[in-house]
Amino acid sequence: MIKFRIQKAYFFTTIICLPIILIMCRKADTFNEKEYDPRLSGGAATVFDETSKAFGHSIDGMNANDQHAHGVGDKAIEQTFVTAPAPVNSGLGPVFSNVSCVSCHHNDGKGTPTAGFVNSSLLFRLSLPGTADSHIGVVPVPGFGTQLQDLATFGTTPEAKVTISYTSQTFTFPDGETASLRTPIYNILNPYQPLPANYLFSPRMAPPFFGLGLLQNIPEATILSYADENDANGDGISGRPNYVWDPSLGKTMIGRFGMKANVATILTQVAGAYQQDMGVTNYIFPTESSFGQPQYDGRTDDPELPDSILNGATFYIKSLAVPARRNVTDPVVLQGEQIFKQINCASCHIPTMQTGVDVTFPQISNQRIHAYTDLLLHDMGPALADNRPDFLATGSEWKTPALWGIGLFEKTNGTPFYLHDGRARTITEAILWHGGEAQMAKNKFVQLSSADRNALISFIKSL
Repeated sequence: MIKFRIQKAYFFTTIICLPIILIMCRKADTFNEKEYDPRLSGGAATVFDETSKAFGHSIDGMNANDQHAHGVGDKAIEQTFVTAPAPVNSGLGPVFSNVSCVSCHHNDGKGTPTAGFVNSSLLFRLSLPGTADSHIGVVPVPGFGTQLQDLATFGTTPEAKVTISYTSQTFTFPDGETASLRTPIYNILNPYQPLPANYLFSPRMAPPFFGLGLLQNIPEATILSYADENDANGDGISGRPNYVWDPSLGKTMIGRFGMKANVATILTQVAGAYQQDMGVTNYIFPTESSFGQPQYDGRTDDPELPDSILNGATFYIKSLAVPARRNVTDPVVLQGEQIFKQINCASCHIPTMQTGVDVTFPQISNQRIHAYTDLLLHDMGPALADNRPDFLATGSEWKTPALWGIGLFEKTNGTPFYLHDGRARTITEAILWHGGEAQMAKNKFVQLSSADRNALISFIKSL
């Protein structure tokens, strides 16, 4: 009798739970248009905040364990590292680009395109021409590696110093309005040893943290559905994926993060930043970036970062909410949205995607999101080219950046800066730098009336 009751209870429990299990594991569904709210850029992972702290909110509805992990990560990204040995936050350097995550990612957002200061948000990639290492995507520069570290701990020589200056040119629209475009000029000073004459150099400004968990959860098939490498539809847009080696999983994967989609997972992105940007080794990258150089400290304390801190920082970034759109019913914004589509911006900056299933984190599962990116590589023409390949990306290709939150950059960062190196100070400037596959869209933008251009900018600032 007892056995029968147990079997009966198990049967009814299974019947009750089975629909729940099936719901949790369902594939992405078509979103009900009647329930659509255009403010929800991150679906259920959206936060309503228009202040300077808009990018730093956790996704609502997390369980206690996830909230704890998010809190651990929140503290981790604020940690300022110091030279080893030290009882707290040990492991900085010996050569590095900055001392903490928040030093580059101001208010969890973008930063400032300066070099050599504590609030600098630029790093500098290095490599050589030739056949790339299949696991790092580029050819390292002997004695420098793949990133220039322009700072060093006391008594250690930086790899080099970098100065930035700008030249300016005036662009005039057909209606007489003007815009000032500035071109950055980088000078590498006092390298600790001579750089090869043919080295490749690429500045990269720190991107925002928020929404990355959602982007990681977009199905690969969705990304590939936007690829058109041979421009079969004849619209001049030929996006293609980057495929990269991911050391955290030990396999080749589609790239989603980094300016050239040269990183596959948030974990690898965070681990690489600790090792390269701060000189802090971890279980993904356990070797000092200065290994084999005279700056190498020779200590036997690697990996320096506790696994719990790396995993916490990764989950913190994965679980940051996306700020809601603003002014979505404003007639000028609605006009700008139509212009955005008409001049073909939406071919690369895809307005809407559906995330896949993550059974460990349901808050980012099956969400209709509005990131305005296709996560693909596009040739942006010679004006923006860094001439440095990265895995499959060529020297003129860049990943389409997400536009969500772009209208809040001024609040989160003070002066907003745009594009991979922060050269553009306004959205208009950023558009005018577009070339290559975006040339036709840029030409259409230039031909718009002043009112239509302003409407388009108003729409973009609403994102």
